[in-house]
Amino acid sequence: MKPGESSAKQAPDASRRQFMKNSGLVVGGVAGGSLLGGLLTNQFKSDKSAPVKTEDQKVELTEARMFFERYEDFVVLEQATERILPKDDNGPGAIELGVPYFIDKQMAGSWGINGTDYRQGPFLKNDPPVDQTSLNRGQVIITGIRKMNEESKKRFDVTFDKAEEEQQIEILQDFESSKVKLRGVNAGSMFQLLRELTMEGAYSDPLYGGNRNMAGWKMQEFPGAVPSYADIIEKEEFVKRDPMSLTSYQQKS
Repeated sequence: MKPGESSAKQAPDASRRQFMKNSGLVVGGVAGGSLLGGLLTNQFKSDKSAPVKTEDQKVELTEARMFFERYEDFVVLEQATERILPKDDNGPGAIELGVPYFIDKQMAGSWGINGTDYRQGPFLKNDPPVDQTSLNRGQVIITGIRKMNEESKKRFDVTFDKAEEEQQIEILQDFESSKVKLRGVNAGSMFQLLRELTMEGAYSDPLYGGNRNMAGWKMQEFPGAVPSYADIIEKEEFVKRDPMSLTSYQQKS
């Protein structure tokens, strides 16, 4: 302590330093020190307060990318799934149903890395080729997505997400027929996996990140995960009911 300074003046500075030290430890453990740096930088750059969200501005917590780290990959996935299941008079398309986020979560989990599958060689060369690859599902999808973007740039001089619908369909059809060559996997197998994931994302339980607002089920008039039909099983007339998700009847705190 310098001469003439009281302990009361020193206490706030020490407390502030301790707070910053503890904050750095917490933030570093959760998301890395760069987040803290950004928070501090923004604090001094602007005095504007953060916008307050109203009740109408709902945050969809399931819509955060976990597997697709590069946004340019994710927008290709969005457009590819939308071409497979486009929006029409019957209902919403893949993007509106949240299918890309469903696929992202599937690839980020153990299923995406074939966690329970035997993945060792030897891998046999077959003619015609069989559905056999050393790549896991996540690698298959990301390899195919990036190849779609590469093909679009080469053919049309634009990224896949900026290409016309007919151009996107042309590329997808070439994937389906295995005309496009991928490293480590057959293009037709990649397209088949992508199509299966698109359908699953559209019609699976919303619990898994797709089928937003159960709109996929509503298009099919599917009742969803109904725990029991005991109350209507003996009724003579047709009973139409709103679909139920697995979360609809689970106990909540």
